[in-house]
Amino acid sequence: MSNPSVIGLDLGTTGARAVLADVSGATLAVHEAPYDLRTPRPGWAEQSPDDWEQAAFIAMSAVASRAERVDDIRAIGLTGQMHGLTLLDHAQRPLRNAILWCDLRTGPQRRELEDSIGVPALVRHTGNLPLEGFQAPKLVWVRQHEPNLLERTAHVLLPKDFIRLRLSGEFFTDVSDASGTGYFDSATRRWSAEMVDVLALDQAWLPEIRESPEIAGRLTPASAERLGLRSGIPIAAGAGDQPAGAVAAGVVAEGDAAVTIGSSGVVFAAASAYGAAPDGHVQVGAHAVPERWYLMGVTQAAGLSLRWLRDTFMPGISYDQLVLEATDSPPGSRGLLWLPYLQGERTPHLDVDARGALVGLTTAHGRADIVRAVLEGVAFSLRDAAGAIQGVGAYVDRFKLAGGGARSPLWRQIVADVFDAPMRVEPEGRGPAFGAAMLGAVASGLFASVEEAVEITAAPHQTVEPSGAGVAALDAAYARYRGLYPALAYANRAAAAVQAAEAAEA
Repeated sequence: MSNPSVIGLDLGTTGARAVLADVSGATLAVHEAPYDLRTPRPGWAEQSPDDWEQAAFIAMSAVASRAERVDDIRAIGLTGQMHGLTLLDHAQRPLRNAILWCDLRTGPQRRELEDSIGVPALVRHTGNLPLEGFQAPKLVWVRQHEPNLLERTAHVLLPKDFIRLRLSGEFFTDVSDASGTGYFDSATRRWSAEMVDVLALDQAWLPEIRESPEIAGRLTPASAERLGLRSGIPIAAGAGDQPAGAVAAGVVAEGDAAVTIGSSGVVFAAASAYGAAPDGHVQVGAHAVPERWYLMGVTQAAGLSLRWLRDTFMPGISYDQLVLEATDSPPGSRGLLWLPYLQGERTPHLDVDARGALVGLTTAHGRADIVRAVLEGVAFSLRDAAGAIQGVGAYVDRFKLAGGGARSPLWRQIVADVFDAPMRVEPEGRGPAFGAAMLGAVASGLFASVEEAVEITAAPHQTVEPSGAGVAALDAAYARYRGLYPALAYANRAAAAVQAAEAAEA
């Protein structure tokens, strides 16, 4: 008996993750294949597109081999890290390593674009500022530092769309991933003619745009042979990793928001109408659902804060043990506050000079208080992001909690108390790759719409309710937390200047 299934591929920052899922929402197989992150200079982050290709085919082949029948696999959906710049020549070969979303070299180019074009015009053209991670300032950097590459450029792609090219031989992207380039008009869901002109881009470099659940390429015979699949199966346009993760979490309607705690932290809200923040401090884009948009706030160091704390001061201790110890500290961490700005901050401050801080420390504090303060500080930063989103006019009354941090009962409770709202905890495995698989299922006709796919494949979930005592204590702590950023702004700018000078000398 046939059991229709789809493959979803997430081309992440540390590796490629493929899932095989059926139309009931069951995950039939998962495989991950790692690749290296290259940091040739401080603040730079690059990867080889050829490494992506090798890992992607390994991961997809592994899950394809787990299907009972190859003919049951009806489609492929793609997602992955957003914003990365991939330049190809006329032979479709990479001209250099891809420059990733987390690469910070383009601060001067971002300021150059803001100064020359102006914030109001940038928001009018794209809905966003040209953040360091976006493609727009990366292209300016390449033009200034590696101009010979642009002379040889034939195609500019986002990471997941390089894999699409290798699967189908075709050049496409989707509206949600294009929203993070810095030259896409999210309101009209088209390339921004004004920004394409400002950046002196050749329109021929840019891929055709499709809605996320539409077909954007089909598997070639050569790629099908590599994967052990039938040739010609459709490949969905797919989505960036955050919109695809939102599909997996069921965040597709006005009022829905996902709070995700991974290395970074994200608050992602669905909207039924386009709207941008006038100052550009909230990221806006076209959702993976047609006729929907998203508003997104980001804290740069969420799970990264806990990892940094452990690796720097408590090596060898498991996360589970650390978080268990933190339960010995009361809500509010006995007055201790953590500012999680280890990599600057996106929302709401958009300040690369913001710095982390542990404030209020005394000899009376122990390890449990410090760990709990880190967990609470990340939750406070996410509340900041949610407030910025709601300040744009988005209506949110349903929160879904996802990511690695959602596996911790204490962190789940802290987030529910800080937001003073119930948090529906998404089951493990329902990440971007699963969302991409559902987009593939819609593209192949297994579902009539993304909304139908979300409804039919919904999984049982736990809901964490806010606790009265925790809400009161953390609300008071949050009020103090809100005063830290302006109070430390001068010291942080001075620290950033010293660190930049030391890096330049190194």
